[in-house]
Amino acid sequence: MTDRAFAVVRAGALTTVQDLGRAGHAHLGVPRSGALDADAHRLANRLVGNGPEAATLETTVTGCAVRMRSAGTVAVTGAPCPVTVDGRPAPWGAPVHVPADAVLEVGTAAYGLRSYLAFAGGIEAEPVLGSRATDLLSGLGPDPLSDGAVLPLGTPGAPVPAADAVPHAGPARELVLPVRLGPRDDWFTVAGLRTLLTGVWRVSSASNRIGLRTEGPSLERARDGELPSEGMALGAVQVPPNGLPVLFLADHPTTGGYPVIGVVRESALSAAAQAAPGTPVRFVRAHSGF
Repeated sequence: MTDRAFAVVRAGALTTVQDLGRAGHAHLGVPRSGALDADAHRLANRLVGNGPEAATLETTVTGCAVRMRSAGTVAVTGAPCPVTVDGRPAPWGAPVHVPADAVLEVGTAAYGLRSYLAFAGGIEAEPVLGSRATDLLSGLGPDPLSDGAVLPLGTPGAPVPAADAVPHAGPARELVLPVRLGPRDDWFTVAGLRTLLTGVWRVSSASNRIGLRTEGPSLERARDGELPSEGMALGAVQVPPNGLPVLFLADHPTTGGYPVIGVVRESALSAAAQAAPGTPVRFVRAHSGF
């Protein structure tokens, strides 16, 4: 194993390797996967001089801790959280130099769900179908991190930017999702469609990388039964028999038989990735620029 690597000291609740995903394989039953908060992933890479395609760590709520085998530059973005190097406070949202053998700790999210840890040179996990992303639904890509695991790092490329920090929108206190109706909005009554566009839900604790589940008003159906399985897009809002909307995220199944009442703009999905259980959710009609 090269000296350009890190060892996992504390894996956290769920920490996975993520990049921009493996697009173009839905016909094989393989979802795109990739970083749920793609904006935070790109920003973390930018802060350490990587291209946006470099692999990062995506932590969930409780962060993680790693020991660097060689000195390097890192950055933590996404959900705001404490960052320390060998117990000393370090900045969040800015480049941080970590000496060899030092322990970098990404702490528990202050709000939001997922933090992103980028390393100069990127994480050099073995790619599968052109991506290093962990896909929890299909099982492709590296396993979620476990204590003691060692992951290799690539060679740093571009110089680290001179900026101390860059502006970035934090996790939203209310999730407002622009949705374009269809293709199966005709499976719902006028009252059901009105509820979709005027109701307020809350993020369910059953949400995960596959989908954001909701709690709140049920959407009234105009038809009984279910559809033959059909293709599912990223951002699809599927409505199961209980009538509660489910927003499909990066690890979503590529087919499904429940009606899709609408599709949320991809640009809104980074905010959905940071919506903690209990966060209010509203759907608004997307008129143009989808």
